[in-house]
Amino acid sequence: MTYSAFFTIILTPLVILGLATMLTWVERRLLGLWQDRHGPNRVGPGGMFQAVADGTKILFKQDWIPPFADRGVFILAPVIGMMTGLLPFAVIPVTMGMGIAGDMNVGLLFILGMMGLGVYAVVLAGWASNSKYALLGGMRAAAQMISYEVFMGLSLLGVVMMAGSFSLHDIVAAQAGLWFIIPQCLGFGVFMLAGIAQTHRLPFDLPEGENELGAGFHTEYSGMKLGMFFIAEYAGIVLVSSLVTTLYLGGWRGPFLPPALWFALKAGAMVVFFILLRASLPRPRYDQLMALGWKILLPLSLFNVMATGTILMLRAS
Repeated sequence: MTYSAFFTIILTPLVILGLATMLTWVERRLLGLWQDRHGPNRVGPGGMFQAVADGTKILFKQDWIPPFADRGVFILAPVIGMMTGLLPFAVIPVTMGMGIAGDMNVGLLFILGMMGLGVYAVVLAGWASNSKYALLGGMRAAAQMISYEVFMGLSLLGVVMMAGSFSLHDIVAAQAGLWFIIPQCLGFGVFMLAGIAQTHRLPFDLPEGENELGAGFHTEYSGMKLGMFFIAEYAGIVLVSSLVTTLYLGGWRGPFLPPALWFALKAGAMVVFFILLRASLPRPRYDQLMALGWKILLPLSLFNVMATGTILMLRAS
């Protein structure tokens, strides 16, 4: 292993953790701007050190485990959430030569697999807490995440068919002439909705609906274990934004600017879009969320697959 590869392996998780931490400040500042109020503005210039203050506070909070909880599983759940949130970044290509795992020929399947394993974190957290609110939140999360994994996978079939590969490098290379967001606009819409549901962010944060379930699956958590769930959530936002950039927005491709800067600008715009959704949309009922997936997104994603396959066959003939 070369020194550059070693430092890449060490630095990438640190960068992702730093981004996830700073996103808490960015989100609150943007929410304040859009909702015509002050965001954090006391700690540091523009409140920039608020994330550091929050992280320090949660680090020194009492690490309490309820006596009625299943101790081993209770501790394991946030670890699973953290790991499944960070591991997919190993195959995300920021530029042609910047990435931990390099050009993995099944990179997209690896990411979908890791995102699928993330459901164990919330289910185990809800079950191990031995609390009604936490268990209901965990069951909601299981149904929501497993259902929307189906639509996410189907929405990406069009991209894979057009690129002819599961390699993220090949998918970016296939967008040299035209970004896939144009021919795959329907798949992009389905993927975005599925990504929001997978990260259980507003308006699809029903597993954590505070007006119904307290805090949902992590109601009984405190201290750094609660912080690990928060970091996993914000890492999920960065991951879905990076995937949208790679699969639909041409990845690092762009004129004049350095490739890494193009990737950062595109992914940053998607993160801002995630935050804008939280500021502007109400939370639907749970039955409405599931109906949206199975009655609307499933037929649309299947239609997108059939339309893409038909067009590719006609072009080849």
